[in-house]
Amino acid sequence: MAVETEKENNLDIEMRLHYLQNKIEFLREKVKKGEKHRLSELVELRREFKDLARKKMSSLSAWEKVQLARHPKRPHTIDYIQNIFTDFVELHGDRKFGDDKAIIAGFAFFEGEPVVVIGHEKGRDTKEKIERNFGMPHPEGYRKAVRVMKLAEKFRRPVITFIDTPGAFPGVGAEERGQSQAIAESLMVMGSLKVPIIATVIGEGGSGGALALGVADRILMLENAIYSVISPEGCAAILFKSQEKAPQAAESLKITAEDLKKLGVIDEIVKEPLGGAHLQPNKMYRLLKRALRTNLRCLKRIPVKELVEKRQQKFYSMGIYQE
Repeated sequence: MAVETEKENNLDIEMRLHYLQNKIEFLREKVKKGEKHRLSELVELRREFKDLARKKMSSLSAWEKVQLARHPKRPHTIDYIQNIFTDFVELHGDRKFGDDKAIIAGFAFFEGEPVVVIGHEKGRDTKEKIERNFGMPHPEGYRKAVRVMKLAEKFRRPVITFIDTPGAFPGVGAEERGQSQAIAESLMVMGSLKVPIIATVIGEGGSGGALALGVADRILMLENAIYSVISPEGCAAILFKSQEKAPQAAESLKITAEDLKKLGVIDEIVKEPLGGAHLQPNKMYRLLKRALRTNLRCLKRIPVKELVEKRQQKFYSMGIYQE
């Protein structure tokens, strides 16, 4: 009963935050057009929004962060491409089987500098979700990513990846076409690629399907994203024989940005706007753009040979422990 009440309270807060955000945007436009008498109302609404958002975000459990990471209105890879980069040219196909729309890859400019952008894309409406297989790539998706990474190395362009997937597609056809081999090749290529690589977990980072785009010099993670070897539901089904234990599994898996930063799995947490990235996407784009700019500048100062050695050492050292 207490859990149901908590869910209802969270839903009420979420709905109120959405209402306030829409009202704030409406009043902001009115004030811009000269209705200065509405400025005090705008200030009051902003204050209420901040207080309510802080209340909501101050004590989020791991399971609640899972829900935020999967929020249907959370910005996707395509949104970041459109709002952070310019002149994006998408490339298609793996030159072996076909094109996989669950992965977007291509050339773009980041603040005037040529880069390569690769990321998972889940899709928005039902039709697009089906076309993009809910962000779960087939082998050809990873082979496309590898093809574009090799082009990045050839033309000396930094690689920026966006991770947002429940995991690689586990279907029979995907396995027949070499799913595990395609993921392994992506890991191997990224490990030795002679250009700077920045990976950002923007939503849900699940299993090897996420790691296939995550072997990077710098791994960023949005504040309310998750990154895990298995979903909480999958873990609960295996360990507890019931998906109802997913909240308990989420706590044990250490899948939040704070936990992963402490463990050394990621390098930097990118703060989200109050209430989450889905409430203020334009601010989220600015925050991530700033983080990408800072990290790219640092990586470009490192000689290529040293860059690759540090990247490999970073991943070799993960999982080392002492009794």
